[in-house]
Amino acid sequence: MLRCARRDFLGLAALAAKGGVLAGTLAAALPARQGRAAGLAEALAAPSREGTPLRPAAGLLGPHGAEAVPPFAPLDVSLAETLGQLVESPPTPLPEFGFTDAEGTPRTVADFAGKALVINLWATWCAPCVAEMPSLDRMQAALAGEGVAVLPLSSDRGGRPVVEAFYRQRGVSHLGVWLDPRGAAMRALGARGLPTSILVDRQGRERARLLGDAAWDSPALLAAVRALAREEATPPA
Repeated sequence: MLRCARRDFLGLAALAAKGGVLAGTLAAALPARQGRAAGLAEALAAPSREGTPLRPAAGLLGPHGAEAVPPFAPLDVSLAETLGQLVESPPTPLPEFGFTDAEGTPRTVADFAGKALVINLWATWCAPCVAEMPSLDRMQAALAGEGVAVLPLSSDRGGRPVVEAFYRQRGVSHLGVWLDPRGAAMRALGARGLPTSILVDRQGRERARLLGDAAWDSPALLAAVRALAREEATPPA
């Protein structure tokens, strides 16, 4: 099922396919670094040679095309303005959800107790996911010794072979293979689309999330994750 930028961009896609005008608003609201999303919005709104709005390519929105997605509410432009930005929230315990490792063994977040986590919801067919994965790999390499674990939960239906092939092609060598083909984490966490990244403190509470792709090895994001890891390293007095 189609999941990349699932609710907002697909709600936008539905509007654009009907000649909606919200796509232009999205393109104007997005930060410059989200040019891929803005380009998609503009393409959806642009008329074709026959005078009808262009349909999104299956490769951009998912393997089954926009037809497979139920209708969603119109795009929240204020949400669009936060794409690619880390948004903090009050400490909130994570809901229960499961995933598997490369061998098919059931796992949960509890298996990583005591670590600060970056849970990344992604898929190999999601272009923004592909774009940010090398930076997540570099972040894991930089922070592995500081009590930080990056958990990229793949929603690819092809499972381990698809993810491992992607890792080889992209030179990803520091991330584990974690599988969630049924999207259990996405539903439980209320993710609005892919990629979505959730920052979890050492006590297992969500502290921030980021919708869209980002340069995770940038000084600002490395500092944010380091601060989260150090915050819980020393119990309060």
